[in-house]
Amino acid sequence: MRYIWPIIFSVYLFIFLGCKQSEINTEPQSFNKNWLFFKGEALGAEHINYDDTQWRSLDLPHDWAIEGPFDIKYNARSGGLPFHGNGWYRKHFQIPKSAQGKHVTLHFDGAMYNAKVYLNGHLVGHRPNGYIGFTVNLSEYLNYGGDNIVAVLLTPEDLSSRWYPGAGIYRNTWVEFNNKIHIPQWGTYITTPKITVEEAKVNLNIEVNNVSKANSLIVVKSEIYNSQDDIVASVSDTINTNANSLMNVSQNTVIYNPKIWDLHKPNLYVAKTMLFDDKGIIETYNTTFGIRSITYDSDSGFKLNNNKTRFQGVCLHHDLGPLGTAVNERATERQLEIMKRMGVNAVRTSHNPPSPEQVKLCDAMGIMMQVEAFDVWKKSKVENDYSRYFEDWHEQDLRDLIRTFRNNPSVVMWSIGNEIQEQADKVNGGRIAKKLVAICKDEDPTRPTTAGFNYYRQPIKNGLAEAVDLVGWNYKPRKYKEVLSEHPEWIVYGSETSSTVSSRGVYHLPLEKYRLHPSLQITSYDFIGPPWAYPPDIEFEAIDNNPKHLGEFIWTGFDYLGEPTPYGGRDNSTNGYWNGHWPARSSYFGAVDLAGFPKDRFYLYQSQWTKEPMVHLLPHWNWKGREQERIPVFVYTNAEKAELFLNGKSLGKKVKGIDKTPIPINFIDWEGGRYTGDFLSPYRLKWEVPYEKGTLSVKAYKGNKIVAEAQRITSGNPAKIRLIPDRSIIKANNDDLSFITVEVTDEQGNICPNASNNIHFEVNGEGVVAAVGNGNATSTESFQDSQRKAFQGKCLLVIKSTHNSGIINITASAKGLASESISIRTKH
Repeated sequence: MRYIWPIIFSVYLFIFLGCKQSEINTEPQSFNKNWLFFKGEALGAEHINYDDTQWRSLDLPHDWAIEGPFDIKYNARSGGLPFHGNGWYRKHFQIPKSAQGKHVTLHFDGAMYNAKVYLNGHLVGHRPNGYIGFTVNLSEYLNYGGDNIVAVLLTPEDLSSRWYPGAGIYRNTWVEFNNKIHIPQWGTYITTPKITVEEAKVNLNIEVNNVSKANSLIVVKSEIYNSQDDIVASVSDTINTNANSLMNVSQNTVIYNPKIWDLHKPNLYVAKTMLFDDKGIIETYNTTFGIRSITYDSDSGFKLNNNKTRFQGVCLHHDLGPLGTAVNERATERQLEIMKRMGVNAVRTSHNPPSPEQVKLCDAMGIMMQVEAFDVWKKSKVENDYSRYFEDWHEQDLRDLIRTFRNNPSVVMWSIGNEIQEQADKVNGGRIAKKLVAICKDEDPTRPTTAGFNYYRQPIKNGLAEAVDLVGWNYKPRKYKEVLSEHPEWIVYGSETSSTVSSRGVYHLPLEKYRLHPSLQITSYDFIGPPWAYPPDIEFEAIDNNPKHLGEFIWTGFDYLGEPTPYGGRDNSTNGYWNGHWPARSSYFGAVDLAGFPKDRFYLYQSQWTKEPMVHLLPHWNWKGREQERIPVFVYTNAEKAELFLNGKSLGKKVKGIDKTPIPINFIDWEGGRYTGDFLSPYRLKWEVPYEKGTLSVKAYKGNKIVAEAQRITSGNPAKIRLIPDRSIIKANNDDLSFITVEVTDEQGNICPNASNNIHFEVNGEGVVAAVGNGNATSTESFQDSQRKAFQGKCLLVIKSTHNSGIINITASAKGLASESISIRTKH
């Protein structure tokens, strides 16, 4: 008789399988609204009766430090912003009595850092790592039917990282109400072990958590939906859950004629897993995933869906420029859109776990990801970094990272570290690496592990390089051939490359090799770099000459706050750090500046990484006082050849790859010598042009057909303002953004490339100023202001919607310039 009840029960439960999911809401709900914030000491702020009536009211996510002010007393290496000190957040909320008996949790996607979470005066959670998502259980101390207080204390410290970390609860928060039997956070793991054109086998590993005091028989049903919301597969199992236990359920099904996730068609599926007991549905848990295959081989390299693919990657820090680190989905999407235009197909999340929004967007946009866990292990790089917590927290942090993102098809490798100091540790380097790799394999055996090495021989000798699946080299283009010759079984790529530095639109004459400039700007001729760095052309050649090489991740896609190398950055000659170059406060490494405006280097990569015909011309053509001086003119193109013209007169054609351009190099390959002299680049074309005002133009050819053109026009005096919104219609959700490019032009509408006018913004209607910026790494103007100086003819205005639909009216004005007005529409 003991076997009859489960059969009857199973039949009974299937009656409920047709229940609409809308009848039960167990999905995470945003917990971002109506928080209170205080910066500073607040003794007793965790308690219910603490008086917070004078605290500031705000919504999350929030980065308190981006509000400034910039100051020389703050570490320029970390952005010159006040991100350290104590910060308190409190939220008053009520829970209905009907929720009693539920398993109630609060999830933080990230809080910077050393977060302590209190509920009604009780400590319910602690997490030192500011980049890791974590969940706290609220059930035990909730006041059902009455008032509750969640308080969060954050204590970020100065020199906690080598860049601007941000501050505050800067990622999203979620509250979840589950029954005593539920699927926990990150409780599903979906793999597709076999994929053909006809079918894809799908395995779902599902955790079921029973936190009640009784055993219970339930049905676990998973339905898989395509992008049109059609059910394409379904599977059910009846299981007996034990009291106070966590169990795994493995389900297998098949999707016929699967839609593959790839770079051009990033198809996605959703698995909706439902739990039923004898009263009906008790849980719905949705998991987005993709069907794709990845293979790595020492001979054939990397294949995505059996197609050989090279990584055209960028390293990205987590800040969003003038918006700081506070997560915003549209700002993140814009970054990735700009990267895709450059030809990027992969992102390395340097040097920390990414936001869920970034990974979700990479899934949707067809961008691969290397997700990186750590910048340090036990040995520190700066005074208060994660090394203080590594011993106690590394395993949980790494496991949680992988469980967070192991269902995302965009993620194609896990990095256990970047430039780890243990590279030189003969005893611990290989040992720690093997332990971390084992954790990765335990949580996700489907993806390879990697690390980025900037020491050359040491990680080979101590077994660190041998421990990972993919051997990443930082700044070692001259060593690829040697490494592959000595270790033909290794799979090698450039985990961090080039490190060229430049300021958008700035050109110093004569051409420099490497020097600090009084302006604290860096010429944009694209071959300047700190001692370990080299022009992009060196990496292009190294990859071209090593067919087994997987590709590269350049340092960096975007400029980022902090680490203003070489002004305040590392100096190999002193093995220390420069001081006294304030107000340099953000990086120069990006192919795109902090405001999101492409530098010239953006187009050099685009000429290598894209196939749509393009041509780019530099520098600008405003050189008053330098008449007849020979100006170095460069052309970047993916076409076969280019012809340069000055005021309609041809200055001759040059053939890409044949007419090689000498560019100066001067870099140190650590432990491998110094490389100086000229490199003959087949990747760019150069003319020396005696300056005369007018129009400098270029035509790019395929055969005898013109396929792309560009020009630079000598502009007149600044006369007008031009506003160019990236979107004229945005969502009325109090979060969506319109990024407005602000240009200073002459009377004819030609941009004035040296203009620095101070632009004032008046905004009214259903929007507010979210931020301003201009890409100038030395500006200490507030990102929160309603004005901004143009930098090299441009600045940026970021507008955020309110909750209401309507019109946002924007006017930009400046002394001596004709003003400009535009409108942005907000819609529900």
